[in-house]
Formats: sequence, structure tokens, C-alpha cells
Amino acid sequence: MKNPIETERLILREFLASDAEGLFELESNPNVHLFVGNKPIKHIEESSDYIKFVQKQYKDFGTGRWAVILKETNEFLGWSGIKYITDEINNHKNFYELGYRFIEKHWGKGYATEAGKAFIAHAFNDMKVDAVYAYADAGNENSRKILEKLGFNYINSFEYQEELEVWYELKNPNSN
Repeated sequence: MKNPIETERLILREFLASDAEGLFELESNPNVHLFVGNKPIKHIEESSDYIKFVQKQYKDFGTGRWAVILKETNEFLGWSGIKYITDEINNHKNFYELGYRFIEKHWGKGYATEAGKAFIAHAFNDMKVDAVYAYADAGNENSRKILEKLGFNYINSFEYQEELEVWYELKNPNSN
């Protein structure tokens, strides 16, 4: 297990089996899924299965989504992190992508931006990746604002799983 990353308010760490309940609260909310396929989960076992899937990604690719924990209360807020994508999306394959998803009551508090900054620094400084990509539903203005606040540059719009998405790129300033 990799060492957690700490920010001013957050602890970012690999998922544990004990995160299943918090993950279920997140992923069963239809509002959370409004811009990500409208497929909220219905059973806590799905949370446990997702955690096992992500833990396999840690082994296979050395990275994946991590739990976001509020330092002050040790509360599970959601997830964020750098995922290695092997599928082809927007003519890209085998790339690193920043993602995040938070429990609805924690929206609008800057947690996605705070976690995103930490994961970008981790990707560029520790993982030494040349670029990080991100995409969001074209209608998800809040997510798009977060990506732009993090320094991502809009590249194009594209169709993905019958939805219009926007594609962003952030190049490592330390790469040639």
C-alpha cells in the first residue's frame, strides 16, 4: 500500500474494504450519477466489488482511484485520483486520467480541487507522467470549472457512450 497523501484538509489514500459503506452512499445517489451514465448502484456488494476492482488496478498499473477522507472527522467524502485508462477514449489509449466523485453533501466545498491539485503533483513529480487527461459531460459545468481551475486546457468535444463530453489535457511542466 502506498503512503497516503495529505493536504490541508484531506487524507488521500488507497481504498480499504471498510470504505464500502461510504462508497455505497456516494454511488447509490442518482444526483451523483446525473452526468456519469445515470446508473446508481443498488446494493452494497457493488461497492465492495468496485473496491476490489480498484485494488487490482493498484497492482496492475501502480495507480487508481483513492478514497478522500476529511482529516478533521475521518469521514469518507468520495474518491479522486489518477487512473490508467487502457480503453480508447477520444482517440487516446493507455493514458493517465484524473477523476473525482464526491458525496452530494460535500459538493461545493473545494474538495475536488484540493484533491486534484495533490494528485496532479503526484502524477508529475512522483509518477513522472508527461500529461494527465480528464473528461467531463459537456453539461457538467461544475466539473468543467474544477478542471479549468486545476489548469487543464480544453482540447475538444467528443461523443462517448451516447453523451457529449469535453476533453482536457494538462502537460507536465517538467517534461520536454
